[in-house]
Amino acid sequence: MKYIVLSPDGFPIERDNTYSSKKKAKVALNNWKKRYESQGYYSTMNRLKIPLSDIVEYCDIKEI
Repeated sequence: MKYIVLSPDGFPIERDNTYSSKKKAKVALNNWKKRYESQGYYSTMNRLKIPLSDIVEYCDIKEI
């Protein structure tokens, strides 16, 4: 089984990477989230500002 992590916009957080477990996908999601720490939020394509404390709820880990 492999997993991908989708951003709140529905795009994979890493273009060419899959994860062999949900645990590894969650680690990747937390590392991705760190990119936005300096601004304190993630901005979607529709200009919705999602606080980092809520970002995990807007992302999706999918089995592929």
